[in-house]
Amino acid sequence: MTRTQRADLRERADALLDAATALLLAGGSRRIRIEEVAARAGVGKGTVYLHWASRDHLLLAVGAREAAAMLDAVIAAIEADPVEAAPHRYLRRHFLEAMRRPVLALIFDAEGAEKDAFARQPAREGLRETKLVTAHGYLGALADHGLLRPGLDLADADYGLQAVAYGFFASEPFQDGPERGREHRADQLAEVVRRSFEPDEAPSAERYSAAAPQVLAAFTALADQFRRTAYGDNE
Repeated sequence: MTRTQRADLRERADALLDAATALLLAGGSRRIRIEEVAARAGVGKGTVYLHWASRDHLLLAVGAREAAAMLDAVIAAIEADPVEAAPHRYLRRHFLEAMRRPVLALIFDAEGAEKDAFARQPAREGLRETKLVTAHGYLGALADHGLLRPGLDLADADYGLQAVAYGFFASEPFQDGPERGREHRADQLAEVVRRSFEPDEAPSAERYSAAAPQVLAAFTALADQFRRTAYGDNE
């Protein structure tokens, strides 16, 4: 495939993902139909299936494209300041980036049946494996440079971080009142993570700088896998 053909396929895929995103934001995932996405993008229904095998596959691609962009923001922050790799700062930014992206918020707040459909998508398999490798690379880099609480098992750290973060994400739709905004909840998440998983005495910035290349490699691999999930073999 030539570079021009690949660019054309990417442009068409983005147009379809943009159309699906607009419909998702307007009416929720239950109301999205392949024919409506195709009509909004100005193509035939069959064209959508050249990129994604089903409606649920398309919705997974919408979320994967947003997740890749969210990780790009995290990567840029760590490149600018390696201390952003600290679990409490990384998850704080991750939470805010995700909540600022309404598509991710809608998908995360999907009802049980739809979440199950996303989980069963064959396209998720490569993503699931890459997430495991990313967690191992990220936490391993932190442990190697003394950036995690002493004696903390990496598997326990991975499970604990996911459980804490999931709790904050899952409770977000039920939060009311301007006095408890997302910045405040992101600060709460950061404090829980810092106290539970990081050394009592804040490590030096130099140690984060030393860990940064491995951390960035892990997150970049995950962002790339999200893009492959969104665009398939045309990425």
